[in-house]
Amino acid sequence: MSRFPTPPRRRTTLLTTFCLALLAAGCARLPAGSTASLDAVRLAEIDRAILDDIAARRLPGAVFHLERAGAVYEQAYGRLTHEEGAGAVGLDTVFDVASLSKVLVTAPAVLMLAEEGKLDLEAPLARYFPECANGGKDAITLRHLLTHSSGLPAGLPASPAWEGRQAAYQLACTQAVTHAPGSLFRYSDINYILLGRLVEQASGQPLERFAQERIFTPLGMRDSTYRPLERMAAARIAPTQRGREGGDAALHGDLAPGQLLAGVVHDPTVRRMGGVGGSAGVFSTVRDVARFGRMLLAGGELEGRRILSRDSIGLLTRAQSPPGLALRAMGMDIDSPYAQRPRGTLYPVGSYGHTGFTGCILWVDPRSGSFYVFLSNRVYPDDKSNVLALYTRLGTLSAQTVGSGAAPPPR
Repeated sequence: MSRFPTPPRRRTTLLTTFCLALLAAGCARLPAGSTASLDAVRLAEIDRAILDDIAARRLPGAVFHLERAGAVYEQAYGRLTHEEGAGAVGLDTVFDVASLSKVLVTAPAVLMLAEEGKLDLEAPLARYFPECANGGKDAITLRHLLTHSSGLPAGLPASPAWEGRQAAYQLACTQAVTHAPGSLFRYSDINYILLGRLVEQASGQPLERFAQERIFTPLGMRDSTYRPLERMAAARIAPTQRGREGGDAALHGDLAPGQLLAGVVHDPTVRRMGGVGGSAGVFSTVRDVARFGRMLLAGGELEGRRILSRDSIGLLTRAQSPPGLALRAMGMDIDSPYAQRPRGTLYPVGSYGHTGFTGCILWVDPRSGSFYVFLSNRVYPDDKSNVLALYTRLGTLSAQTVGSGAAPPPR
């Protein structure tokens, strides 16, 4: 059900009931003296937009969180799968957040290690991985990797067959650049596979342990993890892919017909890596991702625990791309082609965030002090549905709900 709590997360039954009644009645705003003046009509439109996509079977279920200045709107929608009798999605449902892993773990981890003097963001990759100094990669810096301006291909080849983290890193080191580093924006999982390995080398810890000890536990992200089946029952986790006859062998050829991915990472490259990679692999809940968003708006700390310095938050969230390229931070997207959908038509350039292939968004607007989180398993059962129009709708409605936004871009 919908909730409007004030962090720390105390819930008042009467207030929640009253807010729900207002939504049902279509009143324009929450009452004065409530947690804040979130636009109730827009909140109802958000609900309808998500439910319409569920009814059209573009996704089986989802969760949504919108927050500004202590005012929080949360809602869960639909079911875990399209099948009759499937369990309902709840606010505690765990989702495969796909490429949100890049900004929840990998990029912050690199910046933490840079703060500690263990990494130099302007140094060439070859300083840390001399074996990678081939195929034009000698000029790639950590900045290039973080901003997707390395010139490396988008992903690792699936054949000839390979398996394991070390094999992935070795394969990444054999890839040649297609463009000079710093001259082209191309979103590339290879960048973050290499960065994940770099975190392990510089910290002396496996990536999953670093994430748990340095990010998830300090931030109170209790349900965030790699390889969730080691920590929780599969029933809590939204399924993603189901193997099918005649499926795309290059993407999901390891799935037998009818085999269900539930708690096993959807991304086929990271699945070959054993479930942990710098590019994907994290599973989380809407409330955990919201805690991360709250930390970003607070300048790197949450509830008295500092995770990143303010300078590092600036690197993570403000434009760091080489001149002339799509605007990316050292992790977050700002104004690349991938940003235009989740930003919607009203959040300004300067807001930032990221998406995940499974149907996930974290988008933050410092100017209004707001952010929204959307998690879904739109890839169930066959990753063919398209929810990009929903992304635009959610970004636009979220900006309208908190009273933020610039003029719509010219057409």
